[in-house]
Amino acid sequence: MKLDATDLRYISNDEFRVLTATEMGSKNHEIVPSALIAQISGLRSGGVNKHLGQLAKRNLIAKVQNAKYDGYRLTYGGYDYLAMRTFAKRDTVYSVGNQIGVGKESDIYVVADSAGKEMVLKIHRLGRISFRAIKSKRDYLGKRKSASWMYMSRLSAQKEFAFMKVLHEHGFPVPTPIDQARHCIVMSMIDSFPLRQVDEVPSVGGLYSDLMDLIVRLARSGLIHGDFNEFNILIHRVTGQPVLIDFPQMVSVKHENAQYYFDRDVECIRRFFRKRFRYESSRYPTFAATLGLGADGPALDVEVAASGFGHKEQKALEDYMAVVKEEEEEEESEEESEEEGSEEGSDGEEEDSASAPAAQPSASSPSHSPAPPDLSTLSLRASSRSPSPTHPSSHPDDSSDPESDPDSDPDSLAPSHAPSRAPRAAAAAEGADDLKARVAQDLAKRAHKQARKHHGRKGANAVGRAKGSKRKQDGRVRLAEEW
Repeated sequence: MKLDATDLRYISNDEFRVLTATEMGSKNHEIVPSALIAQISGLRSGGVNKHLGQLAKRNLIAKVQNAKYDGYRLTYGGYDYLAMRTFAKRDTVYSVGNQIGVGKESDIYVVADSAGKEMVLKIHRLGRISFRAIKSKRDYLGKRKSASWMYMSRLSAQKEFAFMKVLHEHGFPVPTPIDQARHCIVMSMIDSFPLRQVDEVPSVGGLYSDLMDLIVRLARSGLIHGDFNEFNILIHRVTGQPVLIDFPQMVSVKHENAQYYFDRDVECIRRFFRKRFRYESSRYPTFAATLGLGADGPALDVEVAASGFGHKEQKALEDYMAVVKEEEEEEESEEESEEEGSEEGSDGEEEDSASAPAAQPSASSPSHSPAPPDLSTLSLRASSRSPSPTHPSSHPDDSSDPESDPDSDPDSLAPSHAPSRAPRAAAAAEGADDLKARVAQDLAKRAHKQARKHHGRKGANAVGRAKGSKRKQDGRVRLAEEW
């Protein structure tokens, strides 16, 4: 969802009060009753209904259709406005500019303060890509499962801000953290560009050494980035020094999978330098050797835990990441299986089309038998030659040895004379039935493939729409369930 701050200036204090009441009610209700919103906001019920209608028109809240009671749920647009309202009260953000980046689960915007100083606003939107995973497996949040997607976004923003603040205080090359509210972070803007866009550097070996030293320095300070790759590393436009960003996956060296994350970070850098710069070094850090050097400075993982982002929040965020990863693997396996199925179908058609011209019509077919239908638009698995009742292919249950069967010999394909007219008629009827069965099977496969293409899991899991249904849906419901 794209942030549109145009209506932010036109929302009254009472409307923000109603919007805040909806957020508070979302902690224990998936659909917040209108009576509860009126009770929390402290406004008259008639005025609350008017404000709810105005907020629903701006898609800040959404009314759920076919619910057992009259209620609303908060959307990501409303959550964005609440965060922007907080930044405005703190004099952190005065204006919102263009969108400069879109991540898998975050949006990046340019913002400015009252003095015109440009900053970067990062909005966490966990659940945008893998909402189905959260919806089906969000019970790990217990009582907060009704608003898990916004709760996880807030946890992700809190974690990134906490790690960024600690790293900046100890001299690590990271952006300057400025403020954090709900699922949004404001940080300083750095004149740089991502490493993935870099084609040439003055010293490839020097940049490789700087990145490996940064990984080792983080580990000796008690932290592992967990996603150390070319997408999360910026190169300063003037100095050429690397700048590290994106910390939601950062873990402590005491984590049970710390060695796995450390080795993965090292391998990501080595693989990128091999592909991009054709550079490969035999020297790279290992987890055991790095920890064997001892701690280098304060334990930053302890400081982060002391800052308020503790083990409980870390565990909840890790559970979410595991669920998202599992959902991505399932989608990848489904796509691979569909591609393999389409390739097998195309290969079968090519082989049959190549073998079709070589097939000769059988002389056992009577001259008065009807001509087979035109199968140019169907699969060519049904050969134009009607199979003989004595041919092994017409008896799938026949397990006779092809070497001992005279019909398996190539010479048996030569024309033969039928002993009588009755067997020829029976053979023609059986061949026609077999041809019809093959054509019907081919048509069924094509219909199934077409239905799976247009009404697959992605389309069928749209909220409020049954599988295969093309019924038009209410826009407010779609926005409410979008994330």
